[in-house]
Amino acid sequence: MDGAAAAAATELREAHRLAGHTDRVWALAWNPAGAVPVLASCSGDKTVRIWKRAPDGAWRCTDVLEDTHNRTVRSCAWSPDGRLLATASFDATTAVWEYNGADFECVATLEGHENEVKSVSWSPSGSLLATCSRDKAAWIWEVQPGNEYECVSVLQGHTQDVKMVQWHPLLDILVSVSYDNTIRVWVDDGDDEWHCVQTLTEANNCGHSSTVWAVSFNQKGDRMVTCSDDRTLKIWDTSADLSQPKTGEGHESWRHLSTLTGYHDRTIFSVHWSSEDVIASGAGDDAICLFAEENSSMVEGPSYKLILKKEKAHDMDINCVRWCPQDPRLSASASDDGTVKLWELRGSVLD
Repeated sequence: MDGAAAAAATELREAHRLAGHTDRVWALAWNPAGAVPVLASCSGDKTVRIWKRAPDGAWRCTDVLEDTHNRTVRSCAWSPDGRLLATASFDATTAVWEYNGADFECVATLEGHENEVKSVSWSPSGSLLATCSRDKAAWIWEVQPGNEYECVSVLQGHTQDVKMVQWHPLLDILVSVSYDNTIRVWVDDGDDEWHCVQTLTEANNCGHSSTVWAVSFNQKGDRMVTCSDDRTLKIWDTSADLSQPKTGEGHESWRHLSTLTGYHDRTIFSVHWSSEDVIASGAGDDAICLFAEENSSMVEGPSYKLILKKEKAHDMDINCVRWCPQDPRLSASASDDGTVKLWELRGSVLD
């Protein structure tokens, strides 16, 4: 089957529509632990909702986390062991919730950012938590016994609002993206001193020409994808041994591999790389696009192709797309229209 036929046989089918939030839904997080998929969603309605699949196959909201944040909840992230959920809010705080077997309890509130917290991410070991804010800083928090969190570093370098922080899937390497159009890579020098070791810019690295909204790594951690207000996706590759500690600028670990352009005609707000190496993007044009690496022997190196565009996936801007870790053909999307949708990827494009 050629590429065109395979793409034609590929379908992104809307499987479920999850309603309950009373304002736009900003972000989603699948719990990485356990055999059964569990999804968290957060919203401008100041709440977080937990969704689970019932025995009859329907998805239901099992918990509403509320009365902790007093403004929009912008981001949520599960710890690697699935025990804790961190939520970041425009009220300048990050809350950490623990499931005690019956319900969720807020066990810690992290304060320090000057204003809206935009994103939260757990390190692969679960021992560090990163947050970022409109105050232009990213903070790294160390998890202490007794649900205590100590700020071990404030990362200064971005000149504007930091939109997202994301840990490398295997190593304690943090990537931040910003309204200043740049991508920054941060590492610990071994003495608990965190440094920016690379800044990816339009001028020097074929980087983005406008706000960078999101970043996602592939499962191996040797590639990452970013998306932007410039309506492009960019794939970055590293051949370096990232496990070696480095300090200071000048370590050009990540290089531009390819730019995907012309697929969305509004800002691309979210991108996520699946365990089966399918990249999903969601944008202000209400569409979801799926991309996969082209299996070609081109001398120029790897290239990525569009395998599907789902027009009108939502009625309004799509803020988040996330693949399910337990079922790599299942994805979720969140929108300004107040809904979360679950999608099933069907077809032969990955076979």
